[in-house]
Amino acid sequence: MKDLYLKSQDWSFFFILLFSGSVLVNAQSNSFKSIDSKNNTLTIETSINNLKIEFCTPSILRIRSSKTKDFKANEPYMVTRYNWDKVDFKKEENSAKISYKTSKIKLEIQKSPFKLSIFDLQGNLLSEDAVNQKSSSETITKTSKKLQANEHFFGFGERMDFLDRRGKSVHLEVGRGIGKPHIIGAYNVLEANYSPVPFFMSTKGYGIFYHTSYPSDWDMGKTDPEIYSFSSEDPEADYYFIYGPDLPKILDHYTSITGKSPMLPKFAMGLHVGTYSGGTWGHEEETSANYPVSLIEKFREFQTPVDVLHLDSTWRMFGENGGSGATTFEWRETFTNTEQMFDSLYALNLNAVGLHVRPRFDNGKKLRLLDEAREAGYVYPEPNNSGEFVNFFDEDAVNWWWENGAMRVAEQGAMFFKTDEGSAFGRKANESEKTGPQGEEIKSLHNIFPVAYAKAPFTKYQEYNGIRGMNHTREGYAGIQRYPFIWAGDWPSEWQYFEPVIKAGLNIGMSGVGYWSHNMGGFEHVADPELYIRWCQFGFFSPIAHLFGMEHPNYKEPWNYGEEAQKIFKQYDDFRYSLIPYIYSTAYQNHKTGLPLMRALVLDYQEDPNVYEITDQYLFGDSMMICPVTTKGAQTRVVYLPEGEWTNYWTGETFKGKQYLNVLCPIEEMPIFIKSGAIIPSQELQQFVGEKEIETITLDVYPGVDSKFYLYDDDGKSLDYQNGSFSLTKIELESNPDSTKISINLPEGNYKIENRNYLVKVHGSFSKTNVQAENSSEENITSFKISGNKNTILELYK
Repeated sequence: MKDLYLKSQDWSFFFILLFSGSVLVNAQSNSFKSIDSKNNTLTIETSINNLKIEFCTPSILRIRSSKTKDFKANEPYMVTRYNWDKVDFKKEENSAKISYKTSKIKLEIQKSPFKLSIFDLQGNLLSEDAVNQKSSSETITKTSKKLQANEHFFGFGERMDFLDRRGKSVHLEVGRGIGKPHIIGAYNVLEANYSPVPFFMSTKGYGIFYHTSYPSDWDMGKTDPEIYSFSSEDPEADYYFIYGPDLPKILDHYTSITGKSPMLPKFAMGLHVGTYSGGTWGHEEETSANYPVSLIEKFREFQTPVDVLHLDSTWRMFGENGGSGATTFEWRETFTNTEQMFDSLYALNLNAVGLHVRPRFDNGKKLRLLDEAREAGYVYPEPNNSGEFVNFFDEDAVNWWWENGAMRVAEQGAMFFKTDEGSAFGRKANESEKTGPQGEEIKSLHNIFPVAYAKAPFTKYQEYNGIRGMNHTREGYAGIQRYPFIWAGDWPSEWQYFEPVIKAGLNIGMSGVGYWSHNMGGFEHVADPELYIRWCQFGFFSPIAHLFGMEHPNYKEPWNYGEEAQKIFKQYDDFRYSLIPYIYSTAYQNHKTGLPLMRALVLDYQEDPNVYEITDQYLFGDSMMICPVTTKGAQTRVVYLPEGEWTNYWTGETFKGKQYLNVLCPIEEMPIFIKSGAIIPSQELQQFVGEKEIETITLDVYPGVDSKFYLYDDDGKSLDYQNGSFSLTKIELESNPDSTKISINLPEGNYKIENRNYLVKVHGSFSKTNVQAENSSEENITSFKISGNKNTILELYK
């Protein structure tokens, strides 16, 4: 058998190093011995351990501690950048302390007892070691910090339990609740951990990324209200300190370490639909290649826009070993003429069709991929040659998986995969009794397996299709944003799970993942029509709009929930498609800065404690506050308006911020508030992205404060944007007490935009303008039609 663990590269750092004693970064008895500085790195010896502190940037430190003088090799899954430019810093030393000051922060090293403290340039304490904090186990590495007054913590991945983690603890290990019945196991919002991320942001202006792939435990003041800690079995303490001081800047820095999200194809901003092709589990005999075609025909018949379809589990033959939990890459016998199916779907103007897979090989009736992979050594080794998992850590195994499995469906027309069950590596699988590989080395591989798993089809399909990759995955860890979007898992169509799913989206957005989705309407069980409507309203204002459910024969298509549900579904689907210029420009913002499309209010209002536990409101992009209705039968709901001025989208009423409102929410209206200074671009409705050339962009402008918006354009599909083939149109708003000035600048960049018209709608009352433009007035809206690409300035007077 070949050595398959991490062939061709030395990733031995993943395997546990066993020794007695803990790496006690903060022990009372620890004292400074010596320090050496070379380039950006300080090498420190203390009486207990050895440290390396690297100045990655003036705002980012990498702090490592080891019992030996050896440190692990750098890994490629969580972190993408290890080489940093030279950082200038100034050193000062006295008998008690050594300090290093960059242009952003000051690191202070206390000699005895040894302690690290970090300050901003105004002398405000950001972070300080808590000395004399010992690990509870000899195999546990623990780092402890002082918890400051009024300090609150956000991040930790796709958690469904809390936003603010001050005073709470959390265990980060990829998986979901295990237990039967599911109601106390898989459906346990306290245990759901599909995409944990060992990273948090503090309202004190810094973040910490614990650079470990081991399961980790975080005590954020639960045990001791004056101390927080993070620990694992990783023998080396390795973490990044990231200074903001604002939370969006911390996210920008964190994603400069772990990688930015790519630009998805523009069509990915449209509606995604999943289908069981006529028969979910237990009804597989009802599946067919005709069902997906007739499904999309119905969307087109009802003029309900859609761009992406995926065929879930029952497209494939369930195998001999893994049953529904493994992948044979062999079509179920009920599917005939599958190439014709793909042709028909693309003839209906879908932009992409994909298939659901799992990470384990299996034998079908004709294909014997499991046997062949075992013989060739392309499964992850398990005792007695019982391995089933594709060794996604091995490039040769990935190539074999692609050429012998994935290519069989890619050649027919599949353009992406939905990669499910990444949590099963080293853990019991969902739909079988299979337990993934076990052993000491698996402790450090389990969490990053989903990243390696998602990377494989993302990169392979990107190369094969010749357009941007688009992988759809359930599990993730630090760095998953590169491959690039998560769905929240299989939460039932019950009111009790609706708000926790929203919370999951807010938490993952504060953990570096900008693209995220969920099963609109819920997954299992038949939703009551009201829940279906409310969940779908939220879904269309999620980063990715994804409709999918499994209850046979109902599923989640809107016409199955009555005329009212179908009408409102189309209303919000149309709404989203009109907003694609706004959504796509926000996606570019995410690509450049790490700021998610769906934003917990604390990201913009860090100093307002009123927003720290708001789990049912969020900003969608810069300007739209979305307020889903999560209570059955609600006629009204309470909305918190942060600082500033806000306009009720539906009524046009304006309100001052820093107050709570009780607003009406009839079934067709999910409360939406527009932020003062908003510039929201939209376009005419399309049934799919690319249906027609967009000649006119509508700009809805809400004066009140000065602002700007960058309208992003590129070809929507290729990777040319990475080489500068895009354009940005800067739109500026200047608001004065007696006048408003709107400037539309010429596009800048290498991507050529054909002659474009603008329809500018200014929300508010204005009496005159000095611009020669065709203008019309609606109630409280003044509109201007502007033709051609030219610098344009509108000046309006009250």
